[in-house]
Amino acid sequence: MTYLVYVAAFGAASVIFLWLRDARIYYRTGLPGYRLAAYWGVLYSALASFGLQVTVHVPDFELLGLGLVLLAMYLLVNRKKEKVWTNEGTLERFLGSVPIKRANKR
Repeated sequence: MTYLVYVAAFGAASVIFLWLRDARIYYRTGLPGYRLAAYWGVLYSALASFGLQVTVHVPDFELLGLGLVLLAMYLLVNRKKEKVWTNEGTLERFLGSVPIKRANKR
């Protein structure tokens, strides 16, 4: 087991965290861009988890597994989403705590 396993584990955890952050932002705002990001985040998290499993259990294909994790991270981050922050601090952005204002309120 090499250091690439730890890199893949950190990358997969980051993808899952970013997916959950997008889901939280969608729950609080109801914006359609974050809705799609939360839905696609399920697929990207599964891809990152699969890449982590390949990296851990198949030593000959560590780079392939790491590539899958990095692909999932790239696809998750580069989705088009609405701007929800104006002047919040770093911790608020990191945790995804935006003001609650539903776009689809009746």
